[in-house]
Amino acid sequence: MIYVTGDTHGEVTFQKLPAFARANPQLTKRDYVIIAGDFGGVWSEKTLEEDLRPYSELPFTVLFVDGNHENFDLLNAFPVSKWKGGKVHFVREDIIHLMRGQVFELEGHTVFTFGGATSVDRGFRREGYSWWKAELPTDEDLDEALANLKRYNNKVEYIVTHSCGERALMYPPLRTRTIQMDVYPENQILSYFEDILEYKHWYFGHYHLDGRLNDRMTVLLNEIVPLGE
Repeated sequence: MIYVTGDTHGEVTFQKLPAFARANPQLTKRDYVIIAGDFGGVWSEKTLEEDLRPYSELPFTVLFVDGNHENFDLLNAFPVSKWKGGKVHFVREDIIHLMRGQVFELEGHTVFTFGGATSVDRGFRREGYSWWKAELPTDEDLDEALANLKRYNNKVEYIVTHSCGERALMYPPLRTRTIQMDVYPENQILSYFEDILEYKHWYFGHYHLDGRLNDRMTVLLNEIVPLGE
């Protein structure tokens, strides 16, 4: 089985994962839970083993796209490998970073991944310590994505990103948030993918809420949903 959930931020909203495991004792390492960005487990080199241990102790394999709150210097220091048709960082054998602009073939499904977003709180963070410029998608990330999508004729079943396109910001529950939703470069990039891709469903995190925007788009934080629902 493949499931998708929202941000974990290291330990901040981690407890949903062991709770999910307890409620589903049939899960094994052959099952996947995809975190839609802000994984946060790769944050400090000094505490890396301690930070990752709770994730490795889960009965399933953890996959994640990067968000904006990641230590990109540390994350990008892992060797790039090829897995299930796309590029990954094996943080651990059972903790796998799905890199930007990749198409993965997971259990017979095609999944397009594109992480990254703008930290609206970067004014309160310190570069290289709690904020990294690499949070933002680059021209190279876009080129990589377009080349990989071309191999699939711009048709995938599922999309997992951290942020969302501009139109998504106009749907409830995002539209009804009290915080003003500004449009950032990643929203524009993701809008382009929305225009050119055929897909069944799109999942994203970042906005710290759960809700179904329409019949093809879901924002996630605490909920853990089966891929395709």
